Parts: sequence; C-alpha cells; structure tokens
Amino acid sequence: MITLALAKGRLQEATLARLAAAGIAVSPEQLESRRLVLEDAAGEYRFLLVKPGDVPIYVEHGIAQAGVCGRDVLLEHEPDVYEPLDLGFGFCRLVVAGRTNASWTAANRLSKLRVATKYPRTTQKYFQRRATPVDIIPLTGSVELAAVLGLAECIVDIVETGRTLAENGLVVFETIAVISAQCIVNRAAFHLERARVTQLLERLAPAMPPPQSSTVCEDHTRAKTTGFPPASPWR
Repeated sequence: MITLALAKGRLQEATLARLAAAGIAVSPEQLESRRLVLEDAAGEYRFLLVKPGDVPIYVEHGIAQAGVCGRDVLLEHEPDVYEPLDLGFGFCRLVVAGRTNASWTAANRLSKLRVATKYPRTTQKYFQRRATPVDIIPLTGSVELAAVLGLAECIVDIVETGRTLAENGLVVFETIAVISAQCIVNRAAFHLERARVTQLLERLAPAMPPPQSSTVCEDHTRAKTTGFPPASPWR
C-alpha cells in the first residue's frame, strides 16, 4: 500500500478530484468523518490529510511515500525529496505587493524594508538577490492587513485572482514565482518501490502537461527559489 500525504485547505478538493479521475476514490463517508488516515475503495492507497507545510515533512521522513502540496511550500521548506510531477492545478503566484504609494524599490534606503509574510525564508532569499536589506515580520493570518495598517511597507504572499489585494487598495509589485500543485516523492521510496511509485505518477499525470511542467525527477536539495534543475528521469 502506498501512503500519500495530502494538503488540506486550498488544494484538497482539486487533489481528491484528480485522484478520483485516476480511479483512486475515497468514500464520502470517510471524507465526512473525523478520521486522520483514509483509504481508497480498492485498498491500494492510504491518505494522510495534513496541513500544507507538514506534507513535505511526512514525505521526507518516509511516513508517506508521496505527497501533494503547493510549490510555495517546497520553496519555503526546501525538503530533501524528489519532485517528479507538476499536477497542473492550483495555480497562483507568489508576489511582492503593497500600497500604490509604497517606496519599496527606493535606492539608498536609510532603514531596512519592512516585509510581512508567511514565507520568511523565501522572502529573505528573494530580497538578498536584490541586495535589499529587509526586516521580515512573520505572520500566520491575513498578511494584507499588515500593508493596509502600516505594519509593513510591503508583503510577500500568494495571489490567485488579486481581488483581495484590489479591495484593500494594494497592488502587485513583482512576481517571485508561479505556484501550482506538485507531487513529491520520498527519495528511498522512489528507488525501492519504483514500479508502484511510477504507476501512481502515470495515473496522476495531467492529460496535457502544464506550461513549464516537470516530467523528470528533480533533486530538491539543489532547488532554489528560481527553479528546479532536473536530475534523473522517473521512468
């Protein structure tokens, strides 16, 4: 039996739909229950529904052979896992945003730029590349509020439609990365259970490859916020 860690929240419904389309169905009774570990009807797969940031932890430590989470999680945590498949859904952008009058690009700043975010590591790396000193304010709630009330001069957060930003008088300054759902695989499981893992990847692969999608196994230890160079092919 293959165990998959699935991200709850934003990606959960689309992930379960992709699994169902691949013939891997979870009964409505299980989904409506408070069970933390679920199984598909055929008894081939077991599912762990966990917080998005916990998905790569379960996969990296081998509790789950594979998992599904957003690329934003992988950029932030840089887990030691393979990334063989872009699932082609859950698209959004990781952006720098703020008020229209914010001077976040001003040269010769006398103080550090205050940036609020749920992604402190990714944010730090991004502004280091820009040679911009920053004071990062970690938040777990509505990051937009920090820019609206002046806690931060700008924010780094994921944006889908941009409606929340617009309704709060904020604009996107720059896109850091395009985000989508990724299937990740434990390193040891990839080699020890190659046949079953490959079968899972083939079942989950989108009918049409997404733009710039990956169809090769990627070594995340070399992955940076600018992209993921390929390693060995997964089939």
